[in-house]
Amino acid sequence: MIRSGLCCGLFYILYMLAVLLPGLAVGVRRLHDIGKSGWFLLIAFIPIIGAIWLLVLYATEGTAGENQYGPNPKGA
Repeated sequence: MIRSGLCCGLFYILYMLAVLLPGLAVGVRRLHDIGKSGWFLLIAFIPIIGAIWLLVLYATEGTAGENQYGPNPKGA
């Protein structure tokens, strides 16, 4: 018999694994839109300041035209 705590924990782990990779891909794509490397995601490991800085980077307008990571996804 499976305990309910173990079952819920297993579903949570499976959900987190299913969401982690697409979440990383979206974050890297957004950083590429503003001309930053995907390695800037590691800024999030700096307590408090890192999360705020990353939020500011995510909210920054993308570079106009092409950059080293490809064309502007907005097409402008």
